[in-house]
Amino acid sequence: MKPAKGSIPIKRWSADDRPREKLLNKGARLLSNSELLALLIGSGSRDETAVQLGKRIMASVNNSLAELSKLTPQELMRFDGIGQAKSVIISAAFEISRRREKDAHVPNEPIRSSADVYDVMKPIMADLNHEEFWILYLNNSNRLIQKKQLSKGGITGTLVDVRLVLKHALDYRSTALILVHNHPSGTLKPSSADKHLTDKLKTACSSMDLKVLDHVIIAEKAYFSFADEGLL
Repeated sequence: MKPAKGSIPIKRWSADDRPREKLLNKGARLLSNSELLALLIGSGSRDETAVQLGKRIMASVNNSLAELSKLTPQELMRFDGIGQAKSVIISAAFEISRRREKDAHVPNEPIRSSADVYDVMKPIMADLNHEEFWILYLNNSNRLIQKKQLSKGGITGTLVDVRLVLKHALDYRSTALILVHNHPSGTLKPSSADKHLTDKLKTACSSMDLKVLDHVIIAEKAYFSFADEGLL
């Protein structure tokens, strides 16, 4: 394939400038975000190298990996040079990263604060572009028994079936719950619907001697706790 005018084929680059060789010789930590992305992309096009394509994609998301991770395969395919196969590889890489971070935090200690809740749920929810509602089911010692996704909604809301919340609590023999959902918009202020749902679940749980310890709203870089703010 003939290189674009004025460009130098990757094979003629210095080994330090070729991401694959650079990773093998010096380790992945020394690669830039664009270079790591170029390795996932694999190959460029007639007009640009994989590294140049990686730089262009990173520039479009203000060089933020968090923003890049939010792009769907369909959105990635809008970039010239990114087809279905490459978009799927990029999406899969971010999903592996999320699961690795989630698995890395397996709390053996009791959940004592809203910060503990944020540590558990941030890897799962912080960079979603839609709302999800989860329940943390705890035992008498406030140790986590199970994390359960109750619903998955759109950009601005999600629905929760109170009966399912109670059913799972009985199944897991839980004595306390923590409600968690995310705000893709980044705002941490609870809506009137958030407050209404919290009250509804508290009332339902109290009839079964279940405690609702908190309701935590997750955003990308921060969180809001009903308990900390005296709203429970």
